[in-house]
Amino acid sequence: MNFQNKNLSAVIIGVCMIFFQNVNAQYLKGITNVRDTSFTNASAFKKTLKYFPQTTRVPELHFDNVMQKTDITYCSYGKRKMKLDIFYDKNVKKKQTAIIIIHGGGWRSGSRQQHHQMAEKLASLGYVCFTPEYRLSTEALFPAAIYDLKACIRWVRENAVKYNINPDQVTALGFSAGGELAAFMGTTANMPLFEGVATHSNFLKSQVNAVVSIDGTLSFVHSESSEGDDSKNISAGTYWFGYSRKDNPKLWEAASPLSYVNASTPPTLFINSSIARMHAGRDDYRKVLNENTIYSEVHEFENSPHSFCLFNPWFEPTIQYIDNFLTKIFST
Repeated sequence: MNFQNKNLSAVIIGVCMIFFQNVNAQYLKGITNVRDTSFTNASAFKKTLKYFPQTTRVPELHFDNVMQKTDITYCSYGKRKMKLDIFYDKNVKKKQTAIIIIHGGGWRSGSRQQHHQMAEKLASLGYVCFTPEYRLSTEALFPAAIYDLKACIRWVRENAVKYNINPDQVTALGFSAGGELAAFMGTTANMPLFEGVATHSNFLKSQVNAVVSIDGTLSFVHSESSEGDDSKNISAGTYWFGYSRKDNPKLWEAASPLSYVNASTPPTLFINSSIARMHAGRDDYRKVLNENTIYSEVHEFENSPHSFCLFNPWFEPTIQYIDNFLTKIFST
């Protein structure tokens, strides 16, 4: 199924059929309600160091001009409060660009603290950065994470005046699973099926004005993708969807940003490692952007690990690519 040339109504109807069709029983054993802590910056560093001995950790960053606020609730589901942390330059008076930084971890692990150094650094350059948590596959299946992040976007707009944000300059940025989610935010703007329960004023929109995808897949079903191999262990995708790729391929396609990229998709920056499968579908995604004269950039680090953006020597160049891109598209 290719959604690229269908109108919004057809897309929604098609995806509804995928969600509610009679398929094999959903795999729910992954919902343990126990946090998976297997992916952390420390564990990623240990793994990366084996193959890239020049790698070093990025130290904690603290800038005198940057204010940090933590444990802010952006939406709630009963007693479950969804939290985010905020980083911003306390001295900037003009309206600033907002960056929602979405962590990686295979939609199952990771935490909002994963990119605190990135948020601190970007805030020192004049951005307002938000690092939200979202429900992982140990707690809820797709599209729960989508609902959470859309609610976060609306919350950011609702608080634009408070945090001195230009509501027309909201960016979704993510790494790995977060990169996929950031692209999904960019391609499914204001689609009712993916909005979830309204948690903020009805006039607030969930679209973003720019996307930065750092080694995030653009399609779970693309020929470049290796996601969904359950031969040795249950894959991250199977845990997240509750179905294997074999049992419900249409759901896997419906969860792919590439399925929705269209004339309304915002300018997009791709920052990638040298591992092609980590950005499966990127080139086809860019073709659609090019057909619609939507600006995009690709920067790829040669001989680099998937976790490059977390560590030196790639951290600072990654920050520079992000800053240059956002400065360019929001300069007018």
